[in-house]
Amino acid sequence: MSNIAAHKIILFDGVCNLCNGAVTFVIKRDPKDHFRFAALQSDIGQALVAEYGIDTSKLDSIILIENNRVYSKSTAALRIAKYMSGAYPLLYGFMIIPNFIRNWVYDFVARNRYKWYGKKDACMIPTPELKAKFL
Repeated sequence: MSNIAAHKIILFDGVCNLCNGAVTFVIKRDPKDHFRFAALQSDIGQALVAEYGIDTSKLDSIILIENNRVYSKSTAALRIAKYMSGAYPLLYGFMIIPNFIRNWVYDFVARNRYKWYGKKDACMIPTPELKAKFL
């Protein structure tokens, strides 16, 4: 495994179709190789959850670990966008919107993600070319 401390870690719901799609979306827009990924349900995901004291009953979709700090919900999504290629870093400007408003929208989508996008029976298995991106 490469030096994970040099990367920002995205923990995601490995059985969520929306979350898996988001991971693929970020990978395609991460030419500077900022990110590493782990499903919350994986052994490494569970180890990171324990290490950082993350309560997965409250946070269960996308979590960003950056410089030993944990970011969740809309803050995690916007911080991830900041490092992506193209115009996506402009989305970081939405950080000026109060957290409770951003997270209300985020929570609404997160609450309905299985109903709208479905879920898998097992975690996503990365292709051989993407395997290096996963912890």
